[in-house]
Amino acid sequence: MSNTNPLLDVTGLTKHFPVMGGFPFKRKIGAVQAVDGLDFQVAEGESLGLVGESGCGKSTTGRLITRLLEPTGGSIKYRGQDITHADRKQLAPVRSEIQMIFQDPYASLNPRQTVGKIVSGPMEINGINPSGGREKRVRELLEIVGLNPEHFNRFPHEFSGGQRQRIGVARALALEPKLIVADEPVSALDVSIQAQVVNLLQELQRDLGIAFLFIAHDLAIVRHFSQRVAVMYLGKIVEIANREDLYGNPRHPYTRALMSAVPEATADDVPARERILLKGDVPSPLNPPSGCRFRTRCWKATEKCATEAPPLVQVSGSNDGHLTACHYPETTETVPAQRLAESPEAAV
Repeated sequence: MSNTNPLLDVTGLTKHFPVMGGFPFKRKIGAVQAVDGLDFQVAEGESLGLVGESGCGKSTTGRLITRLLEPTGGSIKYRGQDITHADRKQLAPVRSEIQMIFQDPYASLNPRQTVGKIVSGPMEINGINPSGGREKRVRELLEIVGLNPEHFNRFPHEFSGGQRQRIGVARALALEPKLIVADEPVSALDVSIQAQVVNLLQELQRDLGIAFLFIAHDLAIVRHFSQRVAVMYLGKIVEIANREDLYGNPRHPYTRALMSAVPEATADDVPARERILLKGDVPSPLNPPSGCRFRTRCWKATEKCATEAPPLVQVSGSNDGHLTACHYPETTETVPAQRLAESPEAAV
């Protein structure tokens, strides 16, 4: 992305979790490479989708950006300010501008607090006293997210999952943030109400100009919500582009396999899109493959893929800003060979 002054600028972001062993478990014997060198930017008011299989490091990335986790390496810059290892005092002015919507609406709300207390909590912590008082502001926020302001004194157990997630959205909006990290905000909800929550977030982005890092595994939802999409595999971004380019012409073999798994409705006289079934399982982040991390499941892998890690760059024939990390990127004419997995369970 060619933005000279992005809202969020992430370079080489890394998070390794140490694995302790021996007795009495005080010796480091390895590290889980959850996130390993991410580079991306988010512009003001933009929505960037982050997709990939479970365990690829999407949620860890979100927690690193909100500084709920301490990065192992790399840098996170917000409005040009380096917040990678900022302490509590240095983060205080930034905290209110970067908020998070959590995946589980049941676990992210304190069951002992009323809705009013939950939503006004961030304002109390940051010493914010809006005109008309906090209660008035909370009632306004509840109305903005589609809840009854009269439910101010109710407890979380009195609401459905979709309503609870709306409470989480209201809490995230309490400090008027410029960037919201939405960590799979609808995956724990019934399919019937997922669209309602996604549409709510889209309206908030449009009306309030909030930038989103939208983490999800549902490719259809990401396509509907995000202007640009980044694809992660085993701790690394393998492709990033605007949604039209990524969904219309995926260049990385892994992205193409993901796209082939999206159900589509076709007429009887139109041949169905060919499904790409990947061989094997995702390698362990404790001991990822050398070179390209996708090579153990890729139908195009060669010796070069085992010895050289492909950089995330714009490849020939791609539109501006379409970056791919592959030595042998796909084209629209490419017909991958060896499409069948060893077992149906190995499909993406």
